[in-house]
Parts: sequence; structure tokens; C-alpha cells
Amino acid sequence: MKVLLAAVNAKYIHSCLAVYTLQAYARKWGRPGLAKEVETAEYTINQPEGEILGDIYRRRPDVLCFSCYIWNWETIQNLVREAKKVLPGTRIWLGGPEVSYDAEKVLRLLPQTDGVMRGEGEATFLELLEALDTGEGELPELEKLPGITWRDREEIRKNPDRPVLDMNRLPFIYQEENIESFAHKILYYESSRGCPFSCSYCLSSVEKCLRFRDTELVKQDLAFFLKHKVPQVKFVDRTFNCRHGHALEIWNYLAGHDNGVTNFHFEISADLLTEEELSLLETMRSGLVQLEIGVQSTNSRTIREIRRSMDLEKVRAGVERVNAAGNIHQHLDLIAGLPFEDYESFRGSFNQVFAMKPEQLQLGFLKVLKGSYMEERKEDYQLVYQSRPPYEVLYTKWLGYDEVLRLKDIEEMVEVYYNSSQFEMTLPRAIKGFPDAFAFFETLADWYRQKGMMEQSHSRIQRYELLLSFLKEREPERQEEYVQLLTLDFYLRENAKNRPVFAGEDRTEKAWARTFYDQEEETHRYLPGYPEADSRLLRKMTHIETFTYDVLGNMEGKTLRILFDYQNRNPLNHQASIVVIE
Repeated sequence: MKVLLAAVNAKYIHSCLAVYTLQAYARKWGRPGLAKEVETAEYTINQPEGEILGDIYRRRPDVLCFSCYIWNWETIQNLVREAKKVLPGTRIWLGGPEVSYDAEKVLRLLPQTDGVMRGEGEATFLELLEALDTGEGELPELEKLPGITWRDREEIRKNPDRPVLDMNRLPFIYQEENIESFAHKILYYESSRGCPFSCSYCLSSVEKCLRFRDTELVKQDLAFFLKHKVPQVKFVDRTFNCRHGHALEIWNYLAGHDNGVTNFHFEISADLLTEEELSLLETMRSGLVQLEIGVQSTNSRTIREIRRSMDLEKVRAGVERVNAAGNIHQHLDLIAGLPFEDYESFRGSFNQVFAMKPEQLQLGFLKVLKGSYMEERKEDYQLVYQSRPPYEVLYTKWLGYDEVLRLKDIEEMVEVYYNSSQFEMTLPRAIKGFPDAFAFFETLADWYRQKGMMEQSHSRIQRYELLLSFLKEREPERQEEYVQLLTLDFYLRENAKNRPVFAGEDRTEKAWARTFYDQEEETHRYLPGYPEADSRLLRKMTHIETFTYDVLGNMEGKTLRILFDYQNRNPLNHQASIVVIE
């Protein structure tokens, strides 16, 4: 019996933890030979559906299983309908959060499917294989199988739920024989399941049983990642630091076994960080870990209504403490469309989170997930959302659709000009001309739309030019200051030998630069890390820019020569290291 576990990812760099875990679990705990022909296949939503269908057909599975999420659900519906036409004898089963909470409806929508595996799928998938491998497929066997909703001829039947799984029974999916297949992809890992909180918009709150993998097993798994120097591992634990002993032991292990390359991503609650954890984080290599923190809102009534537990002052203190060490990328999230959060309230939430100075501020929009408490309260909140995935908010009792659209424009500006880390020197100066940070991005978004620039595709250089045009209109008397700040931002990121037009004439005299590099070849005063490099190579790896303002200080008029070293970059924002040439 040939079984295909198919994943349709949002991007090529993603990998689907679910299908590999199901495969590994069946191979470890199934009877010998049962899981021998269980294959996995990963596609993306950007591939032509005909191409995906053709690959599935060539594999000729007897059982075809899809892992279903909001980002791939529409694609999978189409694939299910077409796959049944070309593989009429293939049994089709679905699993994942997009189908677990209304499985009966899914089976009515897709008569081509045989059943849905609800919730955690590892044990269910293994027992389903055993039932289907008996020879006939065998309705009596399916009657005994917990955790499925299935088609019994013309009847749809729902079996009892399955007890939650012991995390220590999960096999580690990455092995010597398959690690190369994950090259150039983000690797995902889980050390716990469930969540201690009950946020109304999140499906993790539906399942109350919080479980952890034994830390000794976790360390063995992490040792594999470290040995192979994979670029990034993302922990999918919903609140990694909810059990302090667990988090501290793992972070201590990573700090003590750092390979100098691998980055580990964690979703945490900043208000739960202890002094011991903060002290440890401060000692870590820059770039060893990064933290994602879901603030969602700073409106206290909104926080209570969504059944979220958060101490905003502790969040602020934790984020600022981590920021002060300068070694950890922090990603803070806000959600627009939550109850009791109108446009002005969201403005306040944005400004408070922006003031915490995260490396990234994600302005997201509420998604009303099937099975969530938010979905139950949609009438009370006059919550209207898209009928199709990702079920994103359109408007609420407090936030109109026109305001949602305006926030979408602001989100784009934040993504381009803040989250890119390409304008870190210009933005603080520009924002001073506005009542607050939100007003800056709001006005910039309105300007983009008025100029017809919002839906256009722009090059990186054009983003600099557009920001300069905007700032020139606002503060024409500061035009040259902004030119030089943007030039500084540009060369912090770009080792460009073709000077951008907006930067104007090069103020560094060629004869002076030639003399500088000749002397540097002999003395290595400013570039001591390149003792063998000659002046030609030093020039290739660096750039010198001459400014007439103190762009690193208070913008007073003065001559300032800055040397940019592109071989030594900040791992948090990828900026070149710089030194002022005296």
C-alpha cells in the first residue's frame, strides 16, 4: 500500500513539520514494513496546480493525505477534486487545523474525500494505515479508530476524540540521510504542545493540555542542528518560556554549545521573563536567538475581552532589557480588528509598541479561525470577515472597512521603511516632524496613495528616492540633511560601486581616497582584520563616504568621513560595521 503525505507550503523556504512527523511516527511505532511506502511531497501555493496534480499522479498513491491550513486550503480543495478524477481508486484523507473543527462540513463540501483526521495526527495516522492495510479497508476497523470523521457509504460519522500524545513518543524527524533535502529551508521544531493561555483568536487555546518534551531529548535533537550548522531553527512552541525550568535549560544548552552560525527562533511572553533568563540572554552571541513577542494590543479592555493574560509594564521592561544588550532580534506583533480596539485605540497600541524599539513590528489583521472563541462571538462584535481563507477581518463594531484599508497601507509602509532595517538612521529624524510614529507612517501611506505609488512595484533605490521626495515636500529646508542621512542608510547596507543619483556628487576626493588605501595597506589602522589585504582588495571590501553633517550625532554642520566595512556586518540588521576616519 503506497501512501503519500502531501504538503502545500506558502513559500519554498518553508518546510511542513506535520507530514514529516507523521511519516517518522509511523516508521518508528508501526509494525515492520507497514510504513515502508509512506512518502512525503512538498509543493507551494505558487506552483501551477496542474504541475502539482501531475506529480501526485505519477506517484500513484493508494492513499493520499493532505495537511490543511488557511494558506493552502483553497489549493487543496482544487487538488482533491482533480486528483479523484485521475486517480479514482485512491483514498483521500485530510488533516490539519483547517479541517479539524468542522470535519463533517468538509466531507460534505468534498465528496471525493474518505475522511478527516482531527487534531493531533500521529497516532491517528498510524492506526489509519493499520486499518486500511487489512486488505479491504474496512469499515469495521474505522469504527474503532478515535480522532477521525469518516464517510460510511452515504453516512458521515464522527468517532470520539483521541487522547493527547506523549511528546516523548515523537521521533526526531531530521536525520543524516535527509538533512540535505532541507538545505535552504527553515527548519521547524517543537519542544511542547498546547498553550497555558486562552486567547480567543487562537486555536491553541482550544486544546487545554500543555505538554513538554523531555529536555534531555530536546538537547539531543538540538545537538544535531548544531552539528550540521543549519542556518535557522524555528521553535513552534506557542509560548516557549511558560515553563521557566524548561526554557532556561534549553537556552543554557544553546549558549554553551553555540556553533557560531545557527539561529534559534522562539515565541515567548516577555512579561514572563525572569531575571535569570534575562541575565542569560544578555550573554549570548549576537544572532544566536531571536524572540517573537505577541503584544497584540495595549488596550486593557481589549486584552481582557480576548481573554489574554499580559502585564504591559513587564512586557515593556523585558523588551527594553533585551534591547539594551544589543544581541537579540526582537519581533513584536500587533493585531488590528480586535474587540474594543478602534482606529484611535490602535494608534495608541502602535505608538506604545513602536516606542519599545523592536527590530520588527508586525502589523497583522485578525483572522477568525474555525473553532476559535472569536468565531463564537462574531455576532456580538459585529465581526465581518472574508468567507474564504485566510478569513481576515473586514470590519467590526469598532473599526470600519475604510479604516482597515488605511491600516493596510500603513502596514505596507512599516514593512518597507521600518522592518527592512534599511532606513534606521533616517527614520528617527523624520519621525520628529510628526506628532508620533503612527502619524508618520499614516501620512507617508496617504502620500503614496495620492501619488499612485501604493500598488506599484518599486526597486530598493526607488524606495529611497520616494522617501526623499516625501520628506522634501514636508521639510524642504532640511533636504540636504535627509539626502545625507539616506546616503548613510544606503551605504550601511549596500556595497555599491555605482553611486545612487539621490546621493549627489561624491565628496570624497579620489586622490585622498587613493592615499588613504595605500597607507591602510601598510598600517591597517582602521581595518586591522585584513593584514594580508592590499589596497585594491581593501577598496573592494569597503566604501568611504564624506558627509558635511554629523549624521551620527546631532546633525550639526561638520566634515565627517566614514569607512564602511562590508565583511563585518551586524547579524541583527545586516549593516556594515563603520569607523570614523580622523
